[in-house]
Amino acid sequence: MQDLLKNYPVVIEIPIAWGDMDAFQHVNNIMYFKYFESARISYFEKLNFHDQMIKTGIGPILANTQCKFKIPLTYPDRVSVGAKIDMIEKDRFLMKYLVVSHKHKSIAALGEGMLVSFNYHENKKAPLSDEIRARITDLEKNVNQDFQVR
Repeated sequence: MQDLLKNYPVVIEIPIAWGDMDAFQHVNNIMYFKYFESARISYFEKLNFHDQMIKTGIGPILANTQCKFKIPLTYPDRVSVGAKIDMIEKDRFLMKYLVVSHKHKSIAALGEGMLVSFNYHENKKAPLSDEIRARITDLEKNVNQDFQVR
C-alpha cells in the first residue's frame, strides 16, 4: 500500500465512519471530496500557506475539482489519502489526490483540483509568491517524478 502512495509527499489517514455511507450502503460520493479537502489542507499546513495568507491576503481558491471512483468503500475501513502537486504555473497549480483502502489494499479513487492564487483583499487572481513556489518545489522535488514548473 505504501508503494501506491510513494509519489505523494503528503499522506493522511482517515477512518471510514458508519455515517459516511448512503442508502446504497457504500460511502457517499461527497465524502471523497471531503477526503481530498482534508489532504489539501494538510498539504497547505506543510507549506505554512495560512501564515502567508494572513500576512498578504493572498491564498489558494479551488477553481475546479473532479474524482474518478475505482471501487466502492464501506464501513469498517480506513483510507490513506495522498496529495501532491504535479504542475505549477504563474498563478495556479494542479493538485492530485489518491485514496487507498486499507481493507482492499487498492486504489479507491483518484482526484485532482486546480487551485488558483487569489487576492482576497482585492477579490482577484494574483501570482503565486516566489516563497510558496519554492516551498512547493522543496516538498515535491524528491518524491514526485511528475512535478513540473511552468
